[in-house]
Amino acid sequence: MNSFLRGLNLCRSTVMKTKRFYSNDLYDPPYLELFKSKIPLYDTINIQLHGYDYSQLESYQKLLHSYAKSMNLQVDNGWATPAQHLQVVSYKPNTDIVQSQYRFKVYERNLQIVGITSVQFSTLLRILDSSIPSGVTIKVLPHEEYHEEVRYVPDLELATLKQQLDDMGGPSKK
Repeated sequence: MNSFLRGLNLCRSTVMKTKRFYSNDLYDPPYLELFKSKIPLYDTINIQLHGYDYSQLESYQKLLHSYAKSMNLQVDNGWATPAQHLQVVSYKPNTDIVQSQYRFKVYERNLQIVGITSVQFSTLLRILDSSIPSGVTIKVLPHEEYHEEVRYVPDLELATLKQQLDDMGGPSKK
C-alpha cells in the first residue's frame, strides 16, 4: 500500500509538471519556443521600383537583389509589370490650342522579400535610400493579392474566343 501511494504521488507530481505545457488541449513541447525569433519578423514585403527608363530599373533591381543576397535575405520573387502609357498635353494660355504633347511610359519592377527581421529591414531601407538612382521612385509595401493579379498581361484573343464560345451556347459536354 505504501508503494502504491508513493507511485500515486510520483504520478501526480509528473502530471503537475507537464500540465503547464498544455495550451488549449494541445501539447506544445518546450523546445519549440527556442526556434522562434526573438527579433520581430515582417511577412512578405514588396519593393516596387517605378521609372521612365526600363534598363535603369532592371539594373537597379539586379543591384538590390545582390544586396539582399549579401544580407542573407530570402528573395522570393522578382518581376516586371506591363508599362503604363501616359500622355501629357500642354495648351497655349487661355486657349484650346495644343502647345506641346508628350508621351511617357512608366515602367515598374518588383522585388519580393520573405521573412525579413526588423533589424535587417531598417538596414535595407537605408541601402535603398542611399543607392536610389535619379528618376526612380521606390515604394515598400506589404504583399497583397492584387500585386499578383497586376503582373499578368490579359490575353485579349483568348478572351474574345471565350466570349464567342459562350455566345454560341457554351462548351460541348460529353
